[in-house]
Amino acid sequence: MTTGGADRAVPMATRVRRILAERLPELTRQGATALDAHEAVAFAARFELGFADLYESLGVVYGPEHDLDGLVDTFVGIALRAAADRPSELRDQDRRREIDPGWFQRASMIGYVAYVDRFAGRLPDVAKHLDYLAELGVTFLHLMPLLEPRAGENDGGYAVRDYRAVDPRLGTMTELEELARELRERRISLCLDVVINHTAREHPWARAWAAGDPDYAEFYLSFPDRTMPDAYEASLPEVFPETAPGSFSWDDAAGGWVWTTFHDYQWDLNYANPRVFAAMLDTILYLANRGVDVLRLDAVPFTWKRLGTDCQNQPEAHALLQALRALVRMAAPAVIFQAEAIVAPDRLVGYLGAHERYRPECDLAYNNQLMVLLWSSLATQDAPLMTGSLQRLPEAPPPTGWVTYLRCHADIGWAVSDDNAAAVGWSGPAHRRFLVDFFAGRYPGSYAAGAPFQENPVTGDARTSGTAAALCGIDRARRSGDPDDLDRAIRRLLLLYSVVFSYGGIPLIYMGDEIALPNDAGYLDDP
Repeated sequence: MTTGGADRAVPMATRVRRILAERLPELTRQGATALDAHEAVAFAARFELGFADLYESLGVVYGPEHDLDGLVDTFVGIALRAAADRPSELRDQDRRREIDPGWFQRASMIGYVAYVDRFAGRLPDVAKHLDYLAELGVTFLHLMPLLEPRAGENDGGYAVRDYRAVDPRLGTMTELEELARELRERRISLCLDVVINHTAREHPWARAWAAGDPDYAEFYLSFPDRTMPDAYEASLPEVFPETAPGSFSWDDAAGGWVWTTFHDYQWDLNYANPRVFAAMLDTILYLANRGVDVLRLDAVPFTWKRLGTDCQNQPEAHALLQALRALVRMAAPAVIFQAEAIVAPDRLVGYLGAHERYRPECDLAYNNQLMVLLWSSLATQDAPLMTGSLQRLPEAPPPTGWVTYLRCHADIGWAVSDDNAAAVGWSGPAHRRFLVDFFAGRYPGSYAAGAPFQENPVTGDARTSGTAAALCGIDRARRSGDPDDLDRAIRRLLLLYSVVFSYGGIPLIYMGDEIALPNDAGYLDDP
């Protein structure tokens, strides 16, 4: 087998041995952060194991335009430094999880998702509530975006100004490390968000790029006039058509139309530049060495741009994930990836590595179909759409798994495909409109109290926001005071969560669902 890289005639095994021979002296160098002989052997073994996936995936992304040998050397060097800097207790965890690579697939894995401030206050306060989480059986804690965001509007924390700092309102990076240590002692895995498609425009990379710093040249994408943005937008869907129309925003500092898939303050990174890949790899490994077990990679389908497409799910986006995973496994094998990819079901399993040949990417992915179809079945009191659609959902490759959930931090998009609806004799558009109306409480006999979001009066499409209690009818039953209505509403909530817990994968409890937290309409008072 050959690499297909710059030196195609050299067999891969020979190339691996040559790179190891060049790197081993550095692996065992003297100093405070040196790898000892045993750790060096372990790193070398991981490198040898992951080299093929790394080299081939980098070839897909960077191809003949770049020196692949040089890129491999650079990226492995970043992984090597991270391995040398990795704290001893995290190296111990690496050993345990290399022996038990399916640790996250255990039946004991139960997730809890919370905002630090809404759940406890600040990071040190979260530790005071660990007994409560233990009572719920939680072994997987996802703390919603807590890295330092830009001031003002920040897309709920997903416009990150500094990946290496915690939002000052919530705590410090040292306090995050201390919490991670306490969670580890209780065998609770910590999950954090890393936004890999874009940064805030105030991020140091973005400021340096806009200022013309040559070290950050081509870190982002911009155009001097509307010619190329218009060409791209001919096939690009809008993510937020009402609040952030288009995919490009003029910026005076950048002197051009910057690619902004989500909001004008979120600048898309340019992964065609390998220095962007290197910077993100270094960022991810920094967080891994702070004690993060699971990295939820946000907006992964959008990372590669191609004219004439929707710029989602491109082959290079998958190859980028494959390369990232291979390198992170070399330095921090206890760490896993969770894909935030809300895409069509037949494309979703690709982010779990399901291709013609299994190629490791993410270890976990959200089962968005299960969530949508559970609510659909509750509203229709009918299961054929759910059972038929889930039967057609491709299976996750055995080394990977689903994250199952009933609701999320944002809205529910009614992702019922026209084909799946037609298979049971329904109209896809009509059923989606029904779900919007039902869970807004506008359909006759509805018990739900959700709030429509981004409603399109022409098509009837909308998303739905609301707590699980509100969507199951608990809010309305409380207000009516009818004990029978309340009993039925509680049974609905328990029924849905019983499926979430029994389907397979890591079930998530969203903060407050365990106590039937009602909707809070206080946001209406804040323009």
